[in-house]
Amino acid sequence: MLIDSKYTKEDIIKITKEEDIKFIRLQFVDILGTLKNVAITDEQLIKALNNQILIDGSSIEGFVRMEESDMFLKPDLDTFEIFPWRPHQGKVGRMICDIYNLDGTPFQGDPRYVLKKVIKEAEELGYDFNVGPEFEFFLFQIDEDGYPTTKTHDNAGYFDLGPIDLGENVRRDIVLTLEEMGFDIQTSHHEVAPGQHEIDFKYSDALRSADNIVTFKLVVKVIARKHGLHATFMPKPIFGISGSGMHCNLLMYDDDGRNIFYNENDELNLSKEAYYFIGGLLKHAKALTAVTNPTVNSYKRLVSGFEAPVRIGWSTINASPLIRIPRGRNKNSLIELRSPDPSCNPYLAVAAILKAGLDGIKNKIEPPKMLEKEELSEALDILDVNLTIPSSLKEALIELSKDEVVKEALGDVYERYMKAKSIEWDEYMSVVHPWEVEKYISRY
Repeated sequence: MLIDSKYTKEDIIKITKEEDIKFIRLQFVDILGTLKNVAITDEQLIKALNNQILIDGSSIEGFVRMEESDMFLKPDLDTFEIFPWRPHQGKVGRMICDIYNLDGTPFQGDPRYVLKKVIKEAEELGYDFNVGPEFEFFLFQIDEDGYPTTKTHDNAGYFDLGPIDLGENVRRDIVLTLEEMGFDIQTSHHEVAPGQHEIDFKYSDALRSADNIVTFKLVVKVIARKHGLHATFMPKPIFGISGSGMHCNLLMYDDDGRNIFYNENDELNLSKEAYYFIGGLLKHAKALTAVTNPTVNSYKRLVSGFEAPVRIGWSTINASPLIRIPRGRNKNSLIELRSPDPSCNPYLAVAAILKAGLDGIKNKIEPPKMLEKEELSEALDILDVNLTIPSSLKEALIELSKDEVVKEALGDVYERYMKAKSIEWDEYMSVVHPWEVEKYISRY
């Protein structure tokens, strides 16, 4: 679906002069989803807008070998924003970039390009895929040296308010900053665990949503630090309390802007395409987990008892299944995928989710019977691995290696991603952890 451009090169040059923008950050992410940037001055802006800024790709996690190192940054003009927290004189702007080879072709290992390829596949079928994330994160105190601790900022609980919720002012400043940068914030509130918060913003097309996720995480961290706190999107920073997820609300529109997941004659207001999309997500759930839950720590969140999904199934009940169908949405019928966490690379995660759903539509994959409340409670005691998502990063990587659809979604990134994550797992397995010392040092 063609969308009118927000800015031209001339617009950005004009805004830069009028707003006294001195520095522009050209941003991109590596395969792990870590935000990177090259800062240029306003004098280099025209060069950047003509895609002439070079980076050394060999120094970026998972990009290329030394002999293939030089690459161009191609700014997406529509991502141009001014950072509201920077000085009023000599302001700082940013643009998110695509990575290009020296011959002018897109770099196949760029996570943003990976997502663009799957979006194009959806567009060729007449679909406009939209994603609305629900972000959870923790606010921790920092020590006298400026390093983060795991001491929570407050002891409030779900939907609490001040003075118990000490994070109100932080969330307020985060929301105001995001709105100044064009975000449409839906809700913000204290979450279940002490020091845990949630902010949700309106869904948008898949590429813009992934861009927004990257920007959101940066804003939260910057504003938290201004309040003397550390914000973390680590999935499970503290044992024994809820972890942080990034539930994704999924919608699909046709070329006329109609929600193709909606059917007014269906009991759940879902169309055939919606059921097939669910079928695809469930079929590829195990492999998807390696991308939507990419760290060793991710699997400390995905355990029963903390409202995190464990069972591969779907329901209208907000309990343990992977997929929930919110009731009463009518023409805004959507599919809520509850497994992703905020440590994922949003470009790779959204690409894999979309690819799995499209496979369901293309091959008319019917989902299994919807889980009832009784089955959900029983599911928590089921040990059958065929009915549950992987319990470790290692298991998830094995499942990814066997899933041709999700591997195709990742394209050239797959091999590098598997290598990076396998190294992460091996490192984790070789380290002696405090739990082991506490458990065994006196016993043996």
